[in-house]
Amino acid sequence: MQTVSYSSTDHPPRIVGVGFHRLQHLLRELAPGYQHTAQVEVLDLGFEEAVAEIQAQRRIKRIDVLVAAGSNGAYLRQHMDLPVVLVKVGGFDVMRALGRARAMSRRIALVTHGAISAEVQQFNDLFNLDIEQRSYRSEQEARDCVGELRASGIQVVVAPGLVADLAEEAGMTGVFLYSQEAVRDALDDAVEIARASRIEATKRERLNTIIGQLRDGVVAVDMHERIEALNPAMERLLGAPRSQLLGQRLGDMAPALSLERTLRSAQEDLDEVQPFRQHMLVTSRIPIIEHGVQTGAVLTCQDSVAIQRVDRHLRTRRKSPATKARYRLRDIIGSSATIQRAKTRAAQFARSDATVLIVGESGTGKELFAQGIHSHSRRVAQPFIVVNCAAFSESLLESELFGYEDGAFTGARKGGKVGLFEAAHTGSIFLDEVGEMPVSLQTRLLRVLQEREILRIGATEPTPIDVRVIAATHRSLPERIADGEFRRDLYYRLNILRLELPCLRERREDLPALAGYLLEKIATRQRISTRHAEPVVGELLRRATTYEWPGNVRELEN
Repeated sequence: MQTVSYSSTDHPPRIVGVGFHRLQHLLRELAPGYQHTAQVEVLDLGFEEAVAEIQAQRRIKRIDVLVAAGSNGAYLRQHMDLPVVLVKVGGFDVMRALGRARAMSRRIALVTHGAISAEVQQFNDLFNLDIEQRSYRSEQEARDCVGELRASGIQVVVAPGLVADLAEEAGMTGVFLYSQEAVRDALDDAVEIARASRIEATKRERLNTIIGQLRDGVVAVDMHERIEALNPAMERLLGAPRSQLLGQRLGDMAPALSLERTLRSAQEDLDEVQPFRQHMLVTSRIPIIEHGVQTGAVLTCQDSVAIQRVDRHLRTRRKSPATKARYRLRDIIGSSATIQRAKTRAAQFARSDATVLIVGESGTGKELFAQGIHSHSRRVAQPFIVVNCAAFSESLLESELFGYEDGAFTGARKGGKVGLFEAAHTGSIFLDEVGEMPVSLQTRLLRVLQEREILRIGATEPTPIDVRVIAATHRSLPERIADGEFRRDLYYRLNILRLELPCLRERREDLPALAGYLLEKIATRQRISTRHAEPVVGELLRRATTYEWPGNVRELEN
């Protein structure tokens, strides 16, 4: 190899010329003129050796463009995945070469690679020249052609380098067809192609860097569904390295992820949930349109587990009280038959996701049982949200339960607010004193139970939710229905699993245990000893054996 010009430190495009010695000579003559724009190298080798050298060099350094002519150029275009610029012969080049040949002999042959030029035939007829025209496609055809021309008495052959050299070997005169201008034009084209290729390569590398950082799997294919680009996440999903996947049909590697339909229809197919091997994916298929023409398609794959994790994080990012249940059913004090039945029933209800309605007087422990049901359910690791429906005005309760969008109303928090239903996503929400909920909000609650979705105030699109509803009331909801204060259809939706809690007067045998627990709790909080208080509490309990305890455990604690 002869290096004609070396680049500066900014790594200009590298152009390699391939051809027989006549073309090599012209390339060497012109190369110094490109020393500031490209690194032009000429392979001083036979054609087969030159091809092997190109393949070897590509493994260690970049080659941007090849420059060749005739049969060499045709072969390189077929067998190399590199841009190949062919030295093209113009009409003026042909006339000049024929003029030189005509000065040597009247018996001239013009041999070209590929089809015979109709223009040359017209030129021949116009000027009454005796020009024999031939063409060839392979080296063997070129040799046969030269032999036939020599046998027919041709003395001068105008042709590309291969045929001109063969003519010289056969005792004829060979006139090189390509001019210096034609070779310069080819080098100019090669420089522009190399520059454009470098720009595209830079963009592609930047894009590959970007998609390489994505956690989602991304793959791009051409119009034949051959894989052109993919990121490491997609490699892991397909279970094969990049080197094995590039150039393969995506539909062959993973039929479930095929992009054939997108390539045919040029239509987007977004957010489709589909199983793939051991994964549940959310996929999007998007056509690639360049300058109004479809050139391929892109597939993105998101793991649904990751989406759910992010979704849960977004829903629960809010400043609120603790969203974890603190108590289990075993924490509920009492050994009476009535309380044990209630605990057993609650444990059974915990195994279901159906709505629970807890009914009991104030102070009977409705929230304790709600927490216990949540703690014994499959949702135990998820949020437990408590809402007292009697503690808010109608408008405030609506915004607390359902949230609102940015700018939904005057004074709305910038960026909007996540409602308690969304905060409870995948967990449980405890609606205490549900009987006090305004009728207008009962309608919205009914829709949540029916459709499993909520609509934020000011929003146009609903948000799907997965929430277990546990409601509680100390009121008689049938009476509220009769008074027009509670929706009958909502009552039926809430009263699927009904848990009735005993009042304290129905479980008097639990009074000592409850009193002892509450005494310890208060003493710990107040940092006092219970030694002197226990006899007093015992005496009070003996005197209160016939007391009705209308406030139940809450009254006992007070």
